[in-house]
Amino acid sequence: MRVHWVATPPPGAYQRGPGGYRPRPYSGPPSYPTPPRWGFPSLAWRWPRSVPGARPEAPAAIDRVRMLARQAVAMLWLLVALAVLAAAAEIWRYVLLLQSRFGALSSGVVSASDTFVYTGASLALAVGTIAAGLTIWWLYVARLAATEVSGYEPGRTNKQFFWGMLVPGVNLAVAGSVFAELEHTAERGDPKQRPKPGKLVKWWWGLWIADGLLMAATLIWRFRDGVQAQADGVVLAAVTDLGGAALAVLTLLLIRRFVKLLAPIDTANVRLMRVVKVADAPTPPLRATRSFGSVR
Repeated sequence: MRVHWVATPPPGAYQRGPGGYRPRPYSGPPSYPTPPRWGFPSLAWRWPRSVPGARPEAPAAIDRVRMLARQAVAMLWLLVALAVLAAAAEIWRYVLLLQSRFGALSSGVVSASDTFVYTGASLALAVGTIAAGLTIWWLYVARLAATEVSGYEPGRTNKQFFWGMLVPGVNLAVAGSVFAELEHTAERGDPKQRPKPGKLVKWWWGLWIADGLLMAATLIWRFRDGVQAQADGVVLAAVTDLGGAALAVLTLLLIRRFVKLLAPIDTANVRLMRVVKVADAPTPPLRATRSFGSVR
């Protein structure tokens, strides 16, 4: 944005006389008997009201959307890595099951495989829970920001939003509609029209339902007995882990897309906060050397 600065004389700058205000005669540059103590602090530019001693001000919803998006995306990338490692552990276990048909396996190899499987599954479950919580909280803040941008309230209340996102089974149907409503609001759609999910939202919604059904099938399959059922359970677990990794990738892509819709940044207005090059500038005169400790 272009800012037009207007300089006005401070009160008392002109002496009042019979003919009105008269400017004082120029007496040279200002001089001080001692180095002045006033001035701007030697700090980089910060957000308003962030100086020490000032009353903290709550950030706007748009700023919170960007901040939470960075945290959620970082946690989702970590979930992708852990889910792929957990799937690799399940595939290794399946290979060992195939090898066990022709002879006994080394106890050390089996123990290492079990440790790999349990550790990967536990870490993926813990990080997945944190990533899901951050994503839900980001969705809540994004709905507030979309309300400020569009000017109308969403069709779903906050209570309905949280219950629909947290109740297992119900969230399979509600999560996709929440993303579709957010997309419709972020694109400044007509509030009287029914939200139509975009292609990325449709892919996410379908993968979300498929991954939820795969997880339920994997848990139910664990209760079956037999070697073949155990092998099928390992395959289901590997497919579920890979599906979770793909779902995490689509989720972070959705978050980035909605951040661009809600808080777009014009790259043409972004300027680097540093001097890149100085062209056609005269050589500055060298300052005369002074003795150490001299004041003037």
